[in-house]
Amino acid sequence: MFRKAGIAALSAGLLLTAGATGVMAGGPPDWAGPPDWAGGPGGQPGNGNGNQKVENVIYMIPDGFNADYATNYRMYKGEEAVWDEHMKGMFTTYSADSSITDSAAAGTAMATGEKTDNGVIGLDPEGNELETILEASANEGMASGLVATSTITHATPASFASHVEDRNNETAIAQQLLAGEVDVLLGGGKNNFLPESEGGNQETDNLIAQARDQGYELVETQDALLDSKIDIEDGERLLGLFAGDALAPEMHRADTEEPSLAEMTESAIGSLAQDDDGFFLTVEGSQIDWAGHANDAAWAMQDTAAFEAAVEEAIEFAEEDGETLVVVGGDHETGGMTAGAGENPDMNVNPSVLKDVTATGDHMAAELNDDRSNVNEVIETYTDFELSESEAQTIQEADDAALAINTIISDRALIGWTSTNHTAVDIPVYAYGPQADKFTGYLDNTDLPKIMAEALDVELGE
Repeated sequence: MFRKAGIAALSAGLLLTAGATGVMAGGPPDWAGPPDWAGGPGGQPGNGNGNQKVENVIYMIPDGFNADYATNYRMYKGEEAVWDEHMKGMFTTYSADSSITDSAAAGTAMATGEKTDNGVIGLDPEGNELETILEASANEGMASGLVATSTITHATPASFASHVEDRNNETAIAQQLLAGEVDVLLGGGKNNFLPESEGGNQETDNLIAQARDQGYELVETQDALLDSKIDIEDGERLLGLFAGDALAPEMHRADTEEPSLAEMTESAIGSLAQDDDGFFLTVEGSQIDWAGHANDAAWAMQDTAAFEAAVEEAIEFAEEDGETLVVVGGDHETGGMTAGAGENPDMNVNPSVLKDVTATGDHMAAELNDDRSNVNEVIETYTDFELSESEAQTIQEADDAALAINTIISDRALIGWTSTNHTAVDIPVYAYGPQADKFTGYLDNTDLPKIMAEALDVELGE
């Protein structure tokens, strides 16, 4: 694969740990049936019961998602999610300096195999640079990509291709993403690539002009993304910046010219798959986490649905390709979501009512007039709920109208929340493809990139 010179390997002193070796399935010749990892006597499709070398990895991160989100989403959808049959294990998420991680420390652990302090990206607690699994893959000639519904410079995507002491330094992160020559970058955050003279956040640098000089094609709308065609083997790259800041929440995306997460994922895979040396792609469903912070159950479920559509694109490609490992795992849980809330004498959960909610709590709160006398009209416009007198009064008198709206909607769905921040609970990991079985059991978030590196046969931390 053509790559410009100057990508330096980073040294982190990371030791690879070997995963359990699977049993090769017997049966007909290779050409006569499914890949050797697809199962054998007693095996299930996608269980990864083989030791076949992986050519591509698609790392799907639903930020803020855990088993309670999965449970509520299954009931919201009315059937199993695409990842349910590929459940493998659980992993811990604590950071180097706290039992509850933030996305920077969690992303760093999931990208490098090393713990760091909250707020830090791509550096260990002493400030030493850590090589990421994406960088290690690129150093072996593989193509690389990052996709997110946040700014592409936000903590989780940034953790795979940048190294900064403060996650909020998104202008420095933008510079490093281009310096690292990530082949496909799709998300929000155009302002972080433009100079202040053009309304951006860079002091003087125009990173979009720099990106064009480096062979990036810039796309800024859904239509432009769907029409884009780049030749990875010829050194062409793709930069999609679809909003000045983050993309719109899923339930408001149709009112914009922004692509869906599934469309970005499909486009990224289509571009990266041209590389004969394989590819490493990270895809983040960023706003599941933001919905958790807001205790907005409808936003959480609808952005989870958007993330599932993206996972379906990844697994469909993996099924056809036969040499692609798809790994799905959140970086932490957000909001302390529960499946069931309140006294609940009927012992029931009813998240399906959230399908009729068409706006986030933040959006509804912004529609309230100064004295909030239109609260009933606003709620009836964006939900099928008729507020009781006490519920309307609660919203009218609340210090935080959005949180009050979200609490009432969550109560209708019998979904509870214990926090407006992250929690320390363990996170499920799902995997499909060759060597997927190596994610089985009780793991730590630092184990995930080590297993991926072993599956790809690349050295991580050299």
